[in-house]
Amino acid sequence: MKITYNQEYSQRLKAVCIGCGSHAQRNIFPTFQYAPIDLAAVCDLDRSRAEAAARLFGARAVYTDYREMLERERPDAAFVVLNYDAEGRPRYPGVAMDVMQAGAHVWIEKPPASRSDEIRQMRAVSASTGKFVGVGFKKMFFPALIKVKEILARPEFGPISAITARYPQDLPPLADRTDSRKMVGFLDHIVHPYSALLFLAGPVQSLFVQRCEATGGSITALRFASGAVGSLHLSAGQSRMSPLERVEVVGAGANVVADNNLRVTYYRPGAPAGGYGREGSFYGAEETAPLFWEPEFSLGQLYNKGLFLLGYAPEILSFCACVQEERPPQVGSLEDALEILKVYEAYQQPDGQLVSIARD
Repeated sequence: MKITYNQEYSQRLKAVCIGCGSHAQRNIFPTFQYAPIDLAAVCDLDRSRAEAAARLFGARAVYTDYREMLERERPDAAFVVLNYDAEGRPRYPGVAMDVMQAGAHVWIEKPPASRSDEIRQMRAVSASTGKFVGVGFKKMFFPALIKVKEILARPEFGPISAITARYPQDLPPLADRTDSRKMVGFLDHIVHPYSALLFLAGPVQSLFVQRCEATGGSITALRFASGAVGSLHLSAGQSRMSPLERVEVVGAGANVVADNNLRVTYYRPGAPAGGYGREGSFYGAEETAPLFWEPEFSLGQLYNKGLFLLGYAPEILSFCACVQEERPPQVGSLEDALEILKVYEAYQQPDGQLVSIARD
């Protein structure tokens, strides 16, 4: 993947940004140095914060009213990085629909909504305006998981039979799960493991949750629409010094592991030559030996920067390519958002029962 720098693009999108908080300044604005973006304006309710972002990242205008900005600037695309309202609900649905109705495509951070019907509303506005929404499911753009997905497509791997994931998140007690304010943390983070699972294994068909009262940790048994089975370990209680997460996918005689979204190990099909009880060495044939990838951190390369390792630059580049080519996103789309919000809603059901997820 060869990266082009902003000044090297022959054509750039006229873009605006809504929201200039710490996440936007730390992880989104810096990606624009690699994207075909002409940053026309930024907007924040706190004018001093918007002015600081404009100085740092080269925006030509500053606003405190995003509707005024959309009217005056007439951008090709808007990037929206907001927080939650007083009820603990993401602010994205209303703003995204305003952007599309103003004639621009829109990229929104996660979580895109608090209810699946809000995703359907955005989808309806997208259909009526011809403008589309990209969603910041960064896990779908992690180089480690993209490599895993590439391996899954290899004929020798076979169909996915099982997938397991671990992520450090607690599940609130059942009595709190209909209170959006008490579910903010869960909603904010559950999109991460489920976007990874959706990216690799497709939609979830049903799930069964068991929760630990002591920590709020849980184990969820999953069945995917493809027929594969899986589990998600929400490992609340693990050490904060521990690597955050792990994904393993099993095929037919092969498996692949992504540890900490950094190291990828592919255990290729193969078996010891001597058979059980006869083989004196664990070194098998080199053509079936495991393959291992991990970046180096000695050189000032793009591939070892957090902006790339964590998917921020790839997701922005992907969205910009969609806008330039006038095609809706296939990854990080409203369809992906809908599947993830349906899973989120399934967690609001009592534990210890099988919950089926309806297809739209």
